[in-house]
Amino acid sequence: MLLHTVLRKKLSVPLAALVAAALSLTPFAQASAQQNKGPPILRDTEAEALLRDYTRPILRAAGLEKQNIQIVIINDNSFNAFVADGRRIFVNYGAIMQSETPNQLIGVLAHETGHLAGGHLAKMRLQIANAQTMMIIATVLGAGALVAGASTGGGGSGLANAGAAALAGPQEMVRRSLLSYQRSQEENADRAGVKFLTASGQSPKGMYETFKRFTNESLFAARGADPYLQSHPMPAERVAALEEFAHSSPYWDKKDDPTLQMRHDMVRAKISAFMERPDTVNRRYPISDTSLPARYAHAISTYLHGDLRSALVQIDGLIKQQPNNPYFYELRGQALLEGGQPAEAIAPLRKAVSISGGAPLIEMLLGQALVATDNKAYTEEAITILRNAVARETEAPLGYTQLAMAYGKKGEYAEADLASAQAAFLRGDNKTARELASRAKTRFAVGSPGWVRADDIVAAKPMKTN
Repeated sequence: MLLHTVLRKKLSVPLAALVAAALSLTPFAQASAQQNKGPPILRDTEAEALLRDYTRPILRAAGLEKQNIQIVIINDNSFNAFVADGRRIFVNYGAIMQSETPNQLIGVLAHETGHLAGGHLAKMRLQIANAQTMMIIATVLGAGALVAGASTGGGGSGLANAGAAALAGPQEMVRRSLLSYQRSQEENADRAGVKFLTASGQSPKGMYETFKRFTNESLFAARGADPYLQSHPMPAERVAALEEFAHSSPYWDKKDDPTLQMRHDMVRAKISAFMERPDTVNRRYPISDTSLPARYAHAISTYLHGDLRSALVQIDGLIKQQPNNPYFYELRGQALLEGGQPAEAIAPLRKAVSISGGAPLIEMLLGQALVATDNKAYTEEAITILRNAVARETEAPLGYTQLAMAYGKKGEYAEADLASAQAAFLRGDNKTARELASRAKTRFAVGSPGWVRADDIVAAKPMKTN
């Protein structure tokens, strides 16, 4: 189930933007707000499971396996990845789409793990704090010189001009110092990434291929650029340095496992079908292409943009070929649910939940189908399933929204208000969340667990956005 959701920000925008720019894979990525409409985060069990499998051996090699590092997929079709809060690696869906092999994407993840293992975020914040201190001192001294110049009666006097220079000079010096520090962090992350790949028995060739492609694409753009005003090492220099130590890996020529390559291709096909226009999907996967990824893409695209009956025939063909693939059953259930047949969606979604080992996002979809049938016999089951799902997947508004509807059908309005408030809070709608939580408090016994959770939402301060 590929769906949009909203990630609550943990950092104020200026600092997050600065650190993300410093620790991103490439400085040439465009802002997602300019390229995509809608929420910035994509959720999908299949894609997230693949990325977790990609990062697990890398995190183990980096000593971060127990840090609960999460991989977050960004709704942006450009090639980029970055870290911004010390516990998550953000990957644009464009990076998945443009990585032809698992190893190419694994190389990207290894590079970002290098930033996490090196503590670059904390070090960058310290560097920024030091730079801010330098700027304050420079500003005070420069302003003092300007005042002194003005008091002598000459706005254009040498002393006043010296004050202006005192303001401008340190600013440029601080800027160059920060950029130099950022470049060194990128180089360190490259080396750490190769180290982690080698330690986990994986090839660094994919990382090299990715950066080499960036070099070819950005060669013209970088021509004539001042190397001291770049946040990342200049492309040609970076690739040359990377090639030198990456080639020394004993796993340089190691190929991706065919099974992993197939999973990679399936996720790329899924993203293409959900995120791209039908004509684009058809160009990527012509009708003559009978591979499993191509059939997957066409089945999804048909259900989204064509005839449900035809889509179900195609999905059934996929299930026949891989009867133990939970994502094919999930797709069948989602197609039926969104096609207005929630009762028929229950069976395949139950199967998907069972085979996937109880994946929370799929459980939420099953809960949604149970609620949508308007059959009161399913209400208690829906509540049980949805409560279990939101307990393990705490940042998906869909689960709380469906839970609120289930509680409403049962007549438990205090719980319904609380679940609705939690959904609104996760969407970033603080006003609605506080209103619903306030109403929930009046329906719960004072001091009860529900009352306490509602009070927490009422008391929560809105996240700063600037």
